[in-house]
Amino acid sequence: MLNDAEITALLIAPNRELAQTLAASMSATRGFQVVADLKNYPPPQTLEMRLRQLKPDIVLLDLSANLDSALALIRFLTALTPPIHVVALDSKSDSNIILQALRAGATEFLAPPFDASTQREALARILRLCVPEKPAAPDNGHVITFSSTKPGSGASTLAAQTAFSLQKITGKRILLADFDLTGGTIGFYLKLNHPYSLVDALQHAEQLDDTLWNSLTADHAGLDILPSPAAPFADPVDPNRLRVLMEYARQLYDWIIVDTPTIFSPNSLMAMLEAEKAFLVTTADLPSLHLTRKAVNMVDHMGYPKERLHVIMNRVDKRDGIGKGDMNKLFSVPVFASLPNDYFSLHRVVTLGQPLGPEGELGRAIEAVAQQICGVTDVKKAPAGSREMKPALSGA
Repeated sequence: MLNDAEITALLIAPNRELAQTLAASMSATRGFQVVADLKNYPPPQTLEMRLRQLKPDIVLLDLSANLDSALALIRFLTALTPPIHVVALDSKSDSNIILQALRAGATEFLAPPFDASTQREALARILRLCVPEKPAAPDNGHVITFSSTKPGSGASTLAAQTAFSLQKITGKRILLADFDLTGGTIGFYLKLNHPYSLVDALQHAEQLDDTLWNSLTADHAGLDILPSPAAPFADPVDPNRLRVLMEYARQLYDWIIVDTPTIFSPNSLMAMLEAEKAFLVTTADLPSLHLTRKAVNMVDHMGYPKERLHVIMNRVDKRDGIGKGDMNKLFSVPVFASLPNDYFSLHRVVTLGQPLGPEGELGRAIEAVAQQICGVTDVKKAPAGSREMKPALSGA
């Protein structure tokens, strides 16, 4: 069971005098453990990244600097799945402000002098709310995203071929999902003729069960596929439905490979929030290198952990003269792999809709990427053709 010292908090306090007063009082009560202190109101997407990175029990939110901005953040935090408990802070106990904060969804309200007894009473109420939200985490599947710095960099091909390699190496259950809802090509590459798409899965995220899921996914060469829609879908994706969908998929699959549009797309950034690793696919031409550096800086500014972002250099020619060390310095994140240019093998893949074999240099390089992703301890080949689940409507 939780005790007082285990309540972790993210503090958002543009009013630094208020933050210092709170910090002084907490050193005496030792009730909250502040895991991060934000000095400005962050954009919602940046805040969500911080929450998923730090996993605090609550958010301590200053209302005094800008009441409207603070109330908007309370509504955002309490609308997440699961919702985040918010303790509103203000420099004075104004009944009108307290009422607005509670109506917006705040769980508690604190004001100076933040005396110990008031804090302990608030902690006791928070504990009763937090305890049910601390179940043991199940051993769910791993999510990997592939995105590009600009269209045509080869991210979709690498996502598909990495998924095939993971299935071959591990023998485990793999889902390949195409999150490019306006121009996805996974279905085209794999010659799928399937009536359903990722959009259908998102629209029915709250009703998903085995029967519905089996109908929504297509089966191709040992993978389950969620293709993009046949007609471009330009409506915004509901992040809560996306999260529900990904949580459901994690229960069914050992590995979930997500092909996304360019890194600058909102859908790509939302998918990254769910991923353990995010691969940014680029090429060695100067515009791509410039965009890659720009993308890495953007993602870093948003608070996404650098250790989870990796660059893959695609279509590398040995004559380019750019070494891995040079690229590491240029991007300030690791270059996970450099893949050779192999138009002949890729032409065969697109023409036949088949996995790359180990005969070519590119096929071997992608298989090495898959081995790094899953780790050598996870390598275990399954009997040929073994599958635990078959979609009811394959369409493949």
